[in-house]
Amino acid sequence: MKKRIAILGSTGSIGKQTLEVIQSHPDYFEVEVLTAQNNADLLIEQAKKFKPNAVVIANEDRYIKVKEALLPLDIKVFAGENALASVVQMDSIDLVLTALVGFSGLRPTMRAIEAGKSIALANKETLVVAGELVTKLAAEKGANIYPVDSEHSAIFQCIIGEFHNPLEKIILTASGGPFLGKRKEELAKVTRAQALKHPNWTMGSKVTIDSATLMNKGLEVIEAKWLFGLKAEQIEVVVHPQSIIHSMVQFRDGSIKAQLGLPDMRLPIQFAMTYPQRLVSDFPRFDFAKYPALTFQKPDTESFRNLALAFEALSKGGNMPCVLNAANEVAVAEFLNEKLGFLEMTGVVEKCLEKMSFIASPSLEDYLETDKETRAKAFEMIR
Repeated sequence: MKKRIAILGSTGSIGKQTLEVIQSHPDYFEVEVLTAQNNADLLIEQAKKFKPNAVVIANEDRYIKVKEALLPLDIKVFAGENALASVVQMDSIDLVLTALVGFSGLRPTMRAIEAGKSIALANKETLVVAGELVTKLAAEKGANIYPVDSEHSAIFQCIIGEFHNPLEKIILTASGGPFLGKRKEELAKVTRAQALKHPNWTMGSKVTIDSATLMNKGLEVIEAKWLFGLKAEQIEVVVHPQSIIHSMVQFRDGSIKAQLGLPDMRLPIQFAMTYPQRLVSDFPRFDFAKYPALTFQKPDTESFRNLALAFEALSKGGNMPCVLNAANEVAVAEFLNEKLGFLEMTGVVEKCLEKMSFIASPSLEDYLETDKETRAKAFEMIR
């Protein structure tokens, strides 16, 4: 039986690479659902090629265009955020790969978990915002969550077969982004174009900016806490500019395991979709002779304050990671619109963490309200 996949965010970077993996293994996978926010043209192109059972275009203004284009293929077409949250519960879906950007991934991921679906999670914000609720629900429903982020996939791969051995700590690696070694005075002049040039990875705009500010690593720290049941003090970040070691785990006897490979997101995507199997791939292979030195250094949390802010939000807990994420999403969007400076993004996040009300044990409604209020506060600061 082929594994039937729903890809939430199929027109983004992770979604497109997921389709590459599926195309490479036509006997193993089948596309059941594709979704997009705004990119109707690419969604139509993908649907014509992979012929899913259903597609969802979240932007309702583009429903007619998608509907008419796919009418001859007898593909079900839905529109809107409610449809996105409902389609993941279809009985015909075996695995939901969540590649939506930001807070928008929370609701459909939780609905998929409620239906007992296995989740391949590329949307780290789901666990950043509501990790306690999501992991509790997954345990109740018996829904497996497989990490897609390269760092969390690396941790997962390192602990396979070690579940009886408690972790002493995990070590998340960070490339350092395009501004590694830059001081604050240099960062103040960074442009949008410069920040979008990541030295190792090809990613969407939002995650690329997050990588440049080290916020992406901060979000990954919070995600790791919930994925692997860790305390903040059990999570360490080291800068590894070559992006070959994707992360490491240290056991209580001092032994360290690392997962290595070239920076290619298709590998963790494929592993999340096929676990516990490893399918043959034609991905490029790592050659040690081409990397005579793998280097490591401490992150500069004075110049790149976002990583420190993420640890602070994690330590405080409650709705503070939700505040961190919402403020950052607004700040990054405004930076990409060239209405906010590079260092000003961190200022917006820090002020929101200071000003928003703390809720120690938030409900889902509390998270939704926190997200809404934080965004309003962030926009107020910027405008």
